[in-house]
Amino acid sequence: MDTRTPEQRRRIMQSVQTKNTGPEMVVRQLLHSHGYRYRLHRKDLPGRPDIVFASKRKAIFVHGCFWHGHNCDKGKLPKSKLEYWTPKIAANKARDAKNVAELEAKGWKVLVIWQCELPDNQTLWLKLKDFMES
Repeated sequence: MDTRTPEQRRRIMQSVQTKNTGPEMVVRQLLHSHGYRYRLHRKDLPGRPDIVFASKRKAIFVHGCFWHGHNCDKGKLPKSKLEYWTPKIAANKARDAKNVAELEAKGWKVLVIWQCELPDNQTLWLKLKDFMES
């Protein structure tokens, strides 16, 4: 049973963004502060990566743990409407894997940053730096 009214649920779902999300902005600001310049949401690449370094053929996806089914506390399914959420999140995971595979087949290196990784700025920066320098 949903704990929200249909109107409350509709407003919540409408407020969910697909671009320029909070987690994405954190990663972008961290990269920018270290001198990296990039392009955003390239439509010609599979999955429209959040951050693209075309000259290096590197792409970064910044995933919300819930929406992309990460195996962490934030990625848990809700207790209500499992008949809706289970296939939806499974389809998101399958689409993510397909997009990464297509990018890699085209010679791109791909990094996925999860929302739950953001609080530790030092570890996040080391992960980004290793990716960019590899």
